[in-house]
Parts: sequence; structure tokens; C-alpha cells
Amino acid sequence: MTTAYRMIVRAHGGPEVIEREDFAVPSPRAGEVVIETEAVGLNFIDTYYRKGLYPDALPISLGSESVGRIVAVGEGVTGLTVGTRVGTTQNGGAYATHRVIPAAKAMRIPEAIASEIAAAVMLKGLTACYLAEDTFPAKAGQIALVHSAAGGVGSLLVPWLLDKGVTVIAHSGSPEKAAQVPGEHSLSCSFEDLPAAVREITGGAMCHVVYDGVGAATWDASLACLARRGMMVSYGNASGAVPPIAVLDLMRAGSIYLTRPTLADYIATPEMLASSASKLFDRIASGVLQPKIGQTFPLADAAEAHRALESRATTGSTVLLP
Repeated sequence: MTTAYRMIVRAHGGPEVIEREDFAVPSPRAGEVVIETEAVGLNFIDTYYRKGLYPDALPISLGSESVGRIVAVGEGVTGLTVGTRVGTTQNGGAYATHRVIPAAKAMRIPEAIASEIAAAVMLKGLTACYLAEDTFPAKAGQIALVHSAAGGVGSLLVPWLLDKGVTVIAHSGSPEKAAQVPGEHSLSCSFEDLPAAVREITGGAMCHVVYDGVGAATWDASLACLARRGMMVSYGNASGAVPPIAVLDLMRAGSIYLTRPTLADYIATPEMLASSASKLFDRIASGVLQPKIGQTFPLADAAEAHRALESRATTGSTVLLP
């Protein structure tokens, strides 16, 4: 049995609750593979599980996104062999040197894409894919507001939308971050001033869609930036969960549509996963997406990585390395 370690949470709380645990890697069961991790993607959702915002049974083995080489294959697995490099966004267990995953949740990683890049981009890139292509299939000439435009998802969603001919109004938390975002309209004003800025840019037309992964802090501003019958896509809670809302608020905002999507429902089958992964990797290969790893941390220092992420001290993607 191979000795390995993972980073777990035994009690909900701040980054300090993350601790290391050694374990012996088991053999894969039928339909599973074991990977030796090469890179782990850090995502804000990891902090939700750590804090208990998203429920999960304790102790929690953190993380969803990792890339590695297959070191063992279970019975009945076809098309994957020892040595194949794969990635997965399967929830739970990514913060580990070795990981057992269902073969059906494994994505082959093109050899031209480095493990660190793949780990940095899979979850965020698949999220950008469903936001731009499925939740609101944005079209050329439409106007979209993207919050946290310099962050992990935003830094992929903005160029994806621009490539489709969408007019993107990007908003970031600081002028320094805004300067990193492509496009004509990259803002860093306060949330209170954002609707007026959007009104000026659009000549009063406002936005067909708002992509909001911030949550509570941006809710009112996002509603105020939408055109009549626009789409509010609330896909994250970086500042905390959106408070309960009254249905009449949607009417008063202009008969808007509201959705709270999650990636799992857009890659629910192997076929859906393969289709989305193909769109993502094609855009990387063509240069539409140029993922940027802003910082890396040793896997054992996952707590420090969480502190940096929650204090908005990160840009682009963050990768943990075993």
C-alpha cells in the first residue's frame, strides 16, 4: 500500500482548521481509477465546504479539481490505462497526493496542456463554458456584465464572451485587477456606482445578462444593471449567500429572469462532460483562453492558500502542488 497524505477539515471554521492526514491508498474498486496527483486547482467553493456554508459530513476531504497520472485501474474500466493523464472535478478528495475517482468522471488531458494549467482551468473553465454556452447562450451584440472579472472564472468567461462578439462590461475589485482584464469596458468602481457606469456605457440600454459569482455584496447592484427581461445568473457566494428575496423584486427590476446554476447539472453524464471539456480545451488550443496561474502553494500549505483567496489577494488561478 502506498503511503500518502491529504488535507482535511474535522470541524468547520477558518483556514486554521485545515490539517494534514496520512493515509494508505486503497486499490480501486470496479469502475474506478487511482491517480497520483500532479496539480490541484484551488476554488472558492472549497472555502464554502470548509466553513460549512455547503453541507458535507465531517471530516471533509477538501477539493474537487485535480490532475494526475493513473497508477491503478479497477475492474471493468475501458479506455484508460496506467500512465494516462486525466483530470477530474469530482467533489471531495482533491487535496491529496493520491486519489481514487470514478472512471466516468475522468477527463483525458491533451498532452499539449501542462498539468498545472489543466488543474487551474478545469472547474473554472467548465463553469465559464456552461455560463456562456448553456445557462445564457450569449450572442454577438448582446451586453453582459461580469463580476470578479480578474478572478478564476471571470478571467476565462470574459475572453470567451468577447470571442462570441458579446459586449462585456467587466468589474473587478481594484484598478490593478481591472487593468489585467481585456476588452473596452473594465471597471473597478464601487458597487453603488456601478449601475450608473453601466447606464453610461450602454446609453441606458443596460445588460442582457449579469454573471454574478460574488453574492450578497453585489445583489442590489446586479439587479440595477439589468435591462428589462434580462437574466440574472447568480453562480457563487464569494461575499456570502444572497439573502432571501421576494418574487415581486424580480418584477420590480423589470420582469427579470433569475437562475442559480451549478456545474454538476451541466456535466451530469459522461457525454455532457466530454462535450464541455472539448469546448474548453479547443478554446485553450486556439488561444481564445490563455489561463494564467497567479500563484502556487505547496499542498501542505493549503490553509495559507485559503487565506490569500478569501482576502482577495489572488489574481487568476491558484494551484496547489504536492
